[in-house]
Amino acid sequence: MSTSSSPKHWRKRSPRSELGVFMLWVLVLAFVSWTFQVMTQDTIWAYVTDAPAQFKDIGSRMMPPAWGSVHELWWPLWETINIASLGTLLGLVMAVPIAFLAASNTTPSTSLVRPVALFVIVASRSINSLIWALLLVAILGPGVLAGILAIALRSIGFIGKLLYEAIEEIDTDQVEAIEATGASAAQTMAWGVVPQVAPTLAGISVFRWDINIRESTVLGLVGAGGIGVKLEAALNTLAWPKVTMLLILILFTVVFSEWITAKVRQKLI
Repeated sequence: MSTSSSPKHWRKRSPRSELGVFMLWVLVLAFVSWTFQVMTQDTIWAYVTDAPAQFKDIGSRMMPPAWGSVHELWWPLWETINIASLGTLLGLVMAVPIAFLAASNTTPSTSLVRPVALFVIVASRSINSLIWALLLVAILGPGVLAGILAIALRSIGFIGKLLYEAIEEIDTDQVEAIEATGASAAQTMAWGVVPQVAPTLAGISVFRWDINIRESTVLGLVGAGGIGVKLEAALNTLAWPKVTMLLILILFTVVFSEWITAKVRQKLI
């Protein structure tokens, strides 16, 4: 006589695990609630509730755009594009050797040179371009030069990090084949390493230029030149139709840079 055992019900987790997950969610919700209270303890809720009316009021003042002021904005816009382009180029020049010094398979010293190069990359990435611009405006004075250098110093970390990681991932068989021919270290670098990372470097550079176009539009708010100077002046004088015109130009510039970036990436891929 056969006896059949009662079927077991499938459970995703054991009761103990489910209790642990439940307690974890309780802690997360408690933490979110606490952080929300900390963030909003100085909030004036009267301003928050009045925000829709203020937004509607400012929006009505911003229309129609000040189309007649566009002739004043072409030169600041050109400055913005130059800040992004020259800053990217200068950052590229500085980032490439730093990346080769930071990569474990191309650095001359893993105990001294590589940590220094990695520190430079981390330092560049940890400081926003707007902060770089504030420091450089205080040192060099307001103008385009401070904006170019701010973009360049910020770009070092971005380009350097992605490039040194690409260098470390190259195909070592190609490098060993060139070394087997008796090539020098410089020849091995030129024919074994650089050709493998050149397409990656081109893609990184174009991508960074696209990012720098966006960042350079606001550097003028701290005196680093470009169209941001005009934007700050329009905001300070409450010239809302001109602000609209500036925002339209900035949007047009960003869309144009996106289009260029997409075309270049298509060619590279």
